[in-house]
Amino acid sequence: MNVVEALVPVFALIAVGAALHRAHFIDETSWRAIERVTYYVLFPAFLFNAIAVADFTGEPVGRIALILVGAIAVMTLLVYAIQSVLKFDGPAFTSVFQGALRFNSYVALAAIASMLGPQGIAVSAIAVAVMVPLLNTLCVTVLMHHASDDEATIAMFAKQFVQNPLIMSCLAAIAVQLLGIPIPKVLVTTVGMAGKAALPLGLLAVGASLDLADARARPLPVLVSITLRLLVMPLLVLAGTLLVGVGGTAKAAALICGAVPGASSSFILARQLGGDAPLMANITTAQTLVAMVTMPLILWVFA
Repeated sequence: MNVVEALVPVFALIAVGAALHRAHFIDETSWRAIERVTYYVLFPAFLFNAIAVADFTGEPVGRIALILVGAIAVMTLLVYAIQSVLKFDGPAFTSVFQGALRFNSYVALAAIASMLGPQGIAVSAIAVAVMVPLLNTLCVTVLMHHASDDEATIAMFAKQFVQNPLIMSCLAAIAVQLLGIPIPKVLVTTVGMAGKAALPLGLLAVGASLDLADARARPLPVLVSITLRLLVMPLLVLAGTLLVGVGGTAKAAALICGAVPGASSSFILARQLGGDAPLMANITTAQTLVAMVTMPLILWVFA
């Protein structure tokens, strides 16, 4: 019941966002503005505060990073193995790949905040700092190779990194931690106030982005992505926690990161780099709906 009580508000806000969008309470231009301010301002502020002022003494930060990197590596190999059998076309494969590997950080951190509190947020913020750069690099590489005629270059990767506010905020916060740079209290308070708005607005925007327009027309890639993201990935993370001996809050935070649905921003990357954007939207929507059932079960059984 504790798991359910913690997750209900998260998915309730997603449902509210979907209802507001369906009722045209907020127009499309305004939704895009909400997404932009959340992605470029509020969520980077949340991550910066979570990492820069956290006390990581005694936390298995290195082992958590190892678990997540290992799970991503295994999942990458597994997706390519499945592709060798099912042979999706290039753009569709990139959507399956993104759906299997990328995770919705709004849902993850909102669930962790609700279930685990500040200690869990600190650990999960480090997880985001590890996963976001790695997953962006992998997904851009796969999209360029399978869905675009352009070649991936160092300049392109550098541009993706510099233009990603989540990566930049995480790197800045890590630098503050490692160098012991003092942060004025007024700045911590200001950034913290901005960060508090990130998760509710982010969840509303996730709900507004839900779209199952033609999922029935191509059910196989959707089902494959759901299975990999919501069942296989959390099991890989669980195996990692057992192998390296991580338990308690850190284990639960890692499991949540493994069990959440795919990132709604995957659609934007697919559209920019020639992927199958409509399929990507369907995959993300279906995963979000199914995760309402799978996340509580996985966390109840394994956390």
